[in-house]
Amino acid sequence: MNSQSSPPVRTFIPAALILALIGWGGLYALINFTIPTVGPRWLFFFLSVLALTGTSLPVVAFLNQRFPTDPPVSSGVVVREAIWIGVYFPTLTWLQLGRVLTPALILLLAVGLIAIEILLRLRERSQWKP
Repeated sequence: MNSQSSPPVRTFIPAALILALIGWGGLYALINFTIPTVGPRWLFFFLSVLALTGTSLPVVAFLNQRFPTDPPVSSGVVVREAIWIGVYFPTLTWLQLGRVLTPALILLLAVGLIAIEILLRLRERSQWKP
């Protein structure tokens, strides 16, 4: 792989398919064949993280390839950004279950996760590499 460009989208397709199939298939089975007790509720959050991470992985890889940065992103950065998306929406679902989700909280949580990612990318960029 060329270290001067972002990894191609096709390298993430197998992982994205596995995550999405396990996540969405598990969610389908969970919603249709279980009752909503404590165990299946936590399994719902776990499977939704897998489903949304797998679904967003090719999109994030494409966006990072389409809008390159200096230095180029690594595979780990692409996966980390997809995981942020995969964690964000189940967190909103969890907050909605407690009836505490507001539009301001949605925006604040998104801004916080974006700020964390920007700071992580800034730290990676500032590392000295001879």
